[in-house]
Amino acid sequence: MTAEAAAQFARWGWRVLPGAAPGPQGHGGCACPDADCPSPGAHPFDPALPAATHDARMVGWWWGNRPFAPVLLATGEGEGPSAVSLPAVAGARAVAELEREGVRLGPVVASPTRWALLVRPYSLERLGELLYAQDMVPGSLRFHGQGGYLALPPSATGQGRVRWVREPEPGDAAPWLPDVERVVGTAVTALTRPEVGAPDA
Repeated sequence: MTAEAAAQFARWGWRVLPGAAPGPQGHGGCACPDADCPSPGAHPFDPALPAATHDARMVGWWWGNRPFAPVLLATGEGEGPSAVSLPAVAGARAVAELEREGVRLGPVVASPTRWALLVRPYSLERLGELLYAQDMVPGSLRFHGQGGYLALPPSATGQGRVRWVREPEPGDAAPWLPDVERVVGTAVTALTRPEVGAPDA
């Protein structure tokens, strides 16, 4: 159940909150009022994002009432992770290339359409410097920093189940995370090489 995962993330100091539930049968649609919701089941609804916490009592109460609610990470909050995400095909290529380069990766999350590499929190100033150094930055490359959110495994959303590509290291200590500069260049390359043909989505 997602309740157990939410409790573990809270122990790591990651600020989480329950996401809007997906539609009937766990797929399609969203529990929120938006009939054309762009991320069904995978966004904050009630409570809103600023309520995210790692307080064990609050997390236990939320998932005690909604044990199968998607788990949303409030990215870039405190010591919690930020993330870099890209379409699934390019994400797989980026992870494989980083592993070939010997880059130590942290947890990697996959939804049916996108992969997200968890990284240490970064400032907008630092991110701007990194992106300015690139020849181009595809619109399909997304950054989940302060004020953002990301669905974590084993959440079921309206687009399908979220899973780990690279699981967090076991134990009660928060997983190790790389700096964002270790992954940005390779992520951009994975999206811009002519042979990749990754969709700009």
